[in-house]
Amino acid sequence: MARAPVKVVLDTNILVSSLIFGGKPQQIENLILEKKIIGITSLSLLAELIDVLTKRFHFNEFRLKQTEKKIKKNFTLVQPALTVRILKDDSDNRVLEAAVEGNCHYIVTGDKKLLELGKFKGIRIVTPAKFLKLVKVT
Repeated sequence: MARAPVKVVLDTNILVSSLIFGGKPQQIENLILEKKIIGITSLSLLAELIDVLTKRFHFNEFRLKQTEKKIKKNFTLVQPALTVRILKDDSDNRVLEAAVEGNCHYIVTGDKKLLELGKFKGIRIVTPAKFLKLVKVT
């Protein structure tokens, strides 16, 4: 019997790292693009990504549109029904909400506060390196 595909939320810092620096975050994004795992995101996470790419990395309109289009095409967009308020940083709570709504197995992040949680409602919170070790995809 085939196992259900792994579902994962990539925190904004991981998507930014994938787009700007490559490395392990890009390997994980590629698994999503190749449909080997399922990427979950929400409109608030997408808005945060666009905001960071605009303000910190000065993406022009064309690059922003291309990035948004790629994510909407390759990730499953969820609208969280649950509101989480357990971390000080509200954007971290949005990550947790998307993961719960998308029935995710993992949240991949570089965020220390999220990583300190370790787990939320059964969803493991891990670094890119740990995720790639844990998830064996063929």
